[in-house]
Amino acid sequence: MKVLIETVTGAALLPHVPALARLRAAVFAEWPYLYEAPEGEEARYLRHYAEDQGAAVILARDGAEIVGAATCQPMAATHGPVRACFEAAGRNPLEYAYFGESVLLPAWRGQGLGVAFFAAREAHARSLGLPHATFCAVVRNMNDPRRPASYTPLDAFWRKRGYTHHPELSCIFDWTEIGDSKPTPHSLSFWLKALA
Repeated sequence: MKVLIETVTGAALLPHVPALARLRAAVFAEWPYLYEAPEGEEARYLRHYAEDQGAAVILARDGAEIVGAATCQPMAATHGPVRACFEAAGRNPLEYAYFGESVLLPAWRGQGLGVAFFAAREAHARSLGLPHATFCAVVRNMNDPRRPASYTPLDAFWRKRGYTHHPELSCIFDWTEIGDSKPTPHSLSFWLKALA
């Protein structure tokens, strides 16, 4: 069955929150995030997109099943550490769309859905009049023994979409990794693209 891409905003997102919470928890448990999702935290996190009038979630559906999703919102409405990083660098958060995550189940990877996610999020950002788009990715030691042998970094994919890595822009988020008992700090660096 053909996978359908749909942009969802506002209260229309709420019926999808349980499925999206499970999807996020499953994908972010993988390398490089190794994220242990706290009970109920994913649903709470996702509801803030429904409450933000400028936010959008791009859904990928195979029949009735949501197999992937990507988020977009004005940076002014997103996480404090993201805004603070840009403000400290002299960049105006009001000029940026922030792409919080892009998650896709393994069986549907490599079929062009990641490209579709970027196109839909950039279209939404342009509809809001935002001239720049950005996202961040966790910084990992490539020699980490937990890294799967089959893992391929996404840097080349992101560059092909027109994004440039800005390692001088970074922020810290705390989360509990799989098998740990408490949160630890993780560094994430940013990629940027001009949408004009």
